[in-house]
Parts: sequence; structure tokens; C-alpha cells
Amino acid sequence: MKPLFWLSVIVVLYVYLGYPLLAAAWARAVKRTTGRRGFPAGSWPSVSVVVAARNEAGRLRDRVQNLLEQAYPGELEVIVVSDGSEDRPAAALAPYRNHVRLIELPPAGKPSAVNAGVQAAHGEIVVFADARQTFAPAAIAELVANFAEPSVGGVTGELILDCEVDAVASADSTVGEGVGLYWKYEKWIRRSESRIWSTLGATGAIYAMRRSLWRPLPAATLLDDVLAPMRAVLAGHRVIFEERAIAYDCASKDAATEARRKTRTLAGNYQILSLEPRLLVPFVNPVWLQYVSHKIGRLVVPWVLMALLLASVSLAPFGSVYFAALAAQLAFYGLAAAGGWLSVRKKPARVALTFVMMNYSAIAGLAALRRGREVWR
Repeated sequence: MKPLFWLSVIVVLYVYLGYPLLAAAWARAVKRTTGRRGFPAGSWPSVSVVVAARNEAGRLRDRVQNLLEQAYPGELEVIVVSDGSEDRPAAALAPYRNHVRLIELPPAGKPSAVNAGVQAAHGEIVVFADARQTFAPAAIAELVANFAEPSVGGVTGELILDCEVDAVASADSTVGEGVGLYWKYEKWIRRSESRIWSTLGATGAIYAMRRSLWRPLPAATLLDDVLAPMRAVLAGHRVIFEERAIAYDCASKDAATEARRKTRTLAGNYQILSLEPRLLVPFVNPVWLQYVSHKIGRLVVPWVLMALLLASVSLAPFGSVYFAALAAQLAFYGLAAAGGWLSVRKKPARVALTFVMMNYSAIAGLAALRRGREVWR
């Protein structure tokens, strides 16, 4: 059991601490930038914004207004693709009929809606957005400026959650503080990966790609914002993290809602390995080390945590180190239980609950995928 214990400790520490520190040091040593920023006046590329939505009529007017008010110095079109909506999106968008293209499809899932939007797009750059979020006034311009560098195939913006900046919003959510801290930590890693060469996907709420690099998504795709950018990376392009391109959103209100969202995300990470097995080949994937350390590591850790707990239980009677490790794990999981079942609202309990929920979601995501359950919506 001792080898299992120490191997488990090493894996967990590497995924959550060692790799992020390695990436930060690597990024500092490389000091790579996107090169030129922006385009000369009159030469900015045309942009198509694709919003895939299902039953979002109540949000569409504000969303479209936000997009039409973007301070973009080039040609910009907005395409809304309704995926079998039953709430009359055409009526909601009637005031914008001269400024927005609405494509209404029978229900087939988000990937089919996104594919239809890209197929209809005229822009050289396609920006992907959801109906729920709001862009900062210059978000699209900040995204597109990076495409002045030919090696850049995609750009992901920064999603800011209300719980990151608003103490009230954080307090209103049972997982707000934990999600806010986790998201800041995740974006720190993405900044490093972007400087090394490329991020490992994008933020679905705000990202852009060269239309020439787009390949239609399989209908069952769970994570278009990872599959499409990683295909660009496999084709030799970079995907940049642009923190000046900002979108705003609200955090999940409770652990159950966040767990459903995270389950879908992690199920999608499992699925991508079957859709693009080239990601596992070192000399084919230019960000192989980052991908294995970050994406694969997050899928492995939940199983390693269970192995660590089992090893600690077996070894606790035979050494103070193992006893202390078991005590620390039990205390941490007890804190998470207090944050969940007992609704304790202290920050440590919320952070512990978020950590446990996210790791549980990796197991739940694999189980849902194996059962063929619908986990996109």
C-alpha cells in the first residue's frame, strides 16, 4: 500500500500544484506574445457572431443589443440559430429583423446549431457566444486584434463570474466562493498555457476562430469550445487567451446546479479523447504535455483520491504520517459535507464542497457518457 499512497500523493500534488507552477515558470521563460496587435484602419477582418440558443427568447433582445453595440471597427454580422425553440424567437427579434439573421432549425442539439451558424456566416472570423452572457463594449475588437498574427487560429476571452467580484453574489450561492476561487486559478493556468504556445480549448461564452479552420462538429459533441479549438491546435495554430476580451456571467446558485454543469464538461473531456485520439500522441499534439497534465490529470485525480483514501486507511495504524494523512482527508471531506448537507456557509466549507463536487463530477460524467445519457442540456 505504501507505493500506492505515495504515488497518489505525487499525482494529486502534480496536477493541482506542480503543473501550474511548471507552466508559470515555462511561460516566464518563453515570454511569447501574439506579435502585432490589431489591424491598420480599414483592414479589420469581417466578423460573424454566432449565437446558438434554445428557448432563450426572454434574453435574446438584450443579447443582440449588446452585440450590435460592440465597438468593432470592421464589418460585423449577428446570426442567431434557434435549436428547436418553442418560445417564438422570431417575435422576440422582430425589432432587429434588419440587423440580425435568424435561422430556425428543428431540435437537433447545440453542435448542429453551431454548424448551421458557421455555414451561414460570411465573416473571416467567427465569434461564438451564448444568449446568457454580456460582452464588454470592446470585447470583439480585443478578440479579433490577435488574428493579426498569422499563427493564431483561435482566441478565447475572459469570462468573469459575479462571485469573483461581488461579495453578495458569492454569499448567495452555496458554491460561489469555491467556484470563484477555482475559476481564478483556472484562468491563471490558461494565461501560462497561452504564453507557452496555446490554451487547451476556449471559454464557450466568448471565443473566436478563423472560419477557414472550422470543421463541422459531430452531432453528439458535448464541448464545441474544446473540440474546435483543439483541432486548430492540431493543425499547427495557436489558441490565445485574451484577458481584455471580457464576458460577464452569474455563477451557479447551488452545488447541484454546478455539479450538472461540471458533469457535462468532464463528460465532454472524456468524449474528446474518442473524437480526437491524436491529442494523446506526443509528436502530433504540440501541447501534449500540457494536455496530459491539465485535461487528463483532472480526469485521473478523482480515482487517485479514492486510492489515496483507501491506502491511508490501510496504513494509518503503521505510522504517524499515514495517520495524519487519513485524519486530514477525513476532516476535509467532513468540511465538504458540512458545506453541502448542513449548508454551512463558512468559506472553508464552501471551498471544500466545491473541490469534492468537481471531482465527483468527473466520475459522474464518465458514468453518464457510458450510459449514453443526454448531458448537453
